[in-house]
Amino acid sequence: MKVLVTGGAGFIGSHLVDALLARGDSVRVMDNFDPTYDPAIKRARVRGELVEGDIRDRAAVDGALRGVDAVFHLAARAGVRQSFADPAGYRDVNVEGTRRLIERLDGRPLVFASSSSVYGVRTGAAFREDDPLAPASPYAATKAEAEQVAAGAAITRLFTVYGPRQRPGMAMEKFLGQLRRGEAITLYGDGSSVRDYTYVGDAVDGLLRALGRPGTYNLAGGRAVPLLEVASTLAELVGVPLRVVQLPEQAGDVPETRADLSRARAELGYVPRTELRAGLARLVG
Repeated sequence: MKVLVTGGAGFIGSHLVDALLARGDSVRVMDNFDPTYDPAIKRARVRGELVEGDIRDRAAVDGALRGVDAVFHLAARAGVRQSFADPAGYRDVNVEGTRRLIERLDGRPLVFASSSSVYGVRTGAAFREDDPLAPASPYAATKAEAEQVAAGAAITRLFTVYGPRQRPGMAMEKFLGQLRRGEAITLYGDGSSVRDYTYVGDAVDGLLRALGRPGTYNLAGGRAVPLLEVASTLAELVGVPLRVVQLPEQAGDVPETRADLSRARAELGYVPRTELRAGLARLVG
């Protein structure tokens, strides 16, 4: 099978490409190498055929889709906090770019990578796929709207994916840098916010399982963990004492993300296999 992965030079996309190639698929990567982080790093990890172009460019999309049997759509502008500065730009890429791709699918199966951020702010209960959506940031709103554009596809709501190759601006990467330099880590809030962290290999397994299975599925690690526990585990793995500086909470931050995985388990056979400590150890290297 020939597969297109949009955003295939990025963090999750590059791991997905590796998994597709490992199982014998032919892979085409579409990426525009935006400067979210060093494009040279992203170029160095590209495997398979490369089409360099923007998801909003009709000609580039047509070229990328030529001859492919299925599509994984991961291309997006990411970042909750950053989206407040440019909501229109985020919508242009995440919604209109998705629309441009879907207009040219011609019935080919699509897996769309959405985000747990679409659920918004709620506490106590695990998020279920049929819960009402209440996005609390422009980024989350674009993902929720793009899900509507992608209705009829397999929609995967990814919960805080981490692992090797993650973007430099992600919290765990920032923490690692601070710990290795012997600095105190900076936390927004008191570290009590909890996330259902998902190791990138488990996220990729879920994406692969979703191909050809229209519907909406949570993909998560299966256990909600306080941010301070993550920081403490990283410090232990690096071998340095943990020191923390608290900063004010930021716009768009949510106190909890907890995933109900019942549907993904029942319909996809999805079972996260990487415990948080083991995943963090692989990240530390």
